[in-house]
Amino acid sequence: MTVTLADVAARARVSPATVSRVLNGNYPVAAATRERVLRAVDELDYVLNGPASSLAAATSDLVGILVNDIADPFFGIMAGAAQTEIGGQEGTGRAGGEKLAVVCNTGGSPERELTYLTLLQRQRAAAVILTGGALEDPAHIAAMTAKLAKLADAGTRVVLCGRPPLQGSDAIVAALAFDNRGGGRRLTDHLLTLGHRRIGYVAGPVERTTTRDRLEGHRAALRDAGLDGASEELTVHGSYSRRSGYEATLELLRRAPDLTAVVAANDTVALGACAAVRDQGLRIPADISVAGFDDLPFSVDATPALTTVRLPLFEAGARAGRLAMGTESPPPGGIATIPAELMARASTAPPRTG
Repeated sequence: MTVTLADVAARARVSPATVSRVLNGNYPVAAATRERVLRAVDELDYVLNGPASSLAAATSDLVGILVNDIADPFFGIMAGAAQTEIGGQEGTGRAGGEKLAVVCNTGGSPERELTYLTLLQRQRAAAVILTGGALEDPAHIAAMTAKLAKLADAGTRVVLCGRPPLQGSDAIVAALAFDNRGGGRRLTDHLLTLGHRRIGYVAGPVERTTTRDRLEGHRAALRDAGLDGASEELTVHGSYSRRSGYEATLELLRRAPDLTAVVAANDTVALGACAAVRDQGLRIPADISVAGFDDLPFSVDATPALTTVRLPLFEAGARAGRLAMGTESPPPGGIATIPAELMARASTAPPRTG
């Protein structure tokens, strides 16, 4: 015999409306009452009819988390932290207000990003979290603005994590933007303070906001030091991959054999840069200093430990999860800039003299 919501209400000695409020998590319920309802759900093994409830409600129990590459720790850490907040308390074995988080891997494709948003719209997703930098393409920005407006109109909470605000859009609940520009500047200032003047830069894809902001910070530091003249020649763009870091560093060394430092777009790219330096018979940091960005878990275990810029990825992802669930109030104006911290380690040192 199928257990109904009315059966749960009778067992818990509450009204069916109260049971519904506890299970949907959309209305405050006294802690003792909530516990009584959840105990009745467990005892009767009641299963909420998800599709039917989503048809009756404005949104479903689904939350979409869009990432470029789930295998990349940058995205994996944020997605995992968000999922922890979305899934509710660990180990309770209960479903009362929690949501089902689904990670959507776009592979960096703008078309796939829009496709996933359409699919989440059809599923009446309760919330959508978009992670990482955005594509700087007017047509894609217009398409994203329109798509996110439709999601918001349907009741979906839209949160950006590690992505700058979408100009001209009021569909965003909150945008948590990393201070990539400030972090890029602090990293290059560190190398300049050590005495470096010939600094190569391995940048990410040209069309990404993260690439633009980090490179702007790097060039601002060079400009203030009177060294911006060679910044174009000493910049090579590529993907956010180890292979790209390797190939771009070889190109930089070909262009400028007198380089004393290489700054990489992120820590993964920096690993490739380190391999290229070593394959040329050079030592880190005795001959060339190398620095990355993000402070991914492996950076401190590299040999030598990698100088980098720490972004609080887990904290940002967890906050995005709470904002998506509505358990944390949005920041003033809906925008928060998350600071970046320089982590000076053994891979950078003063340049060799003589």
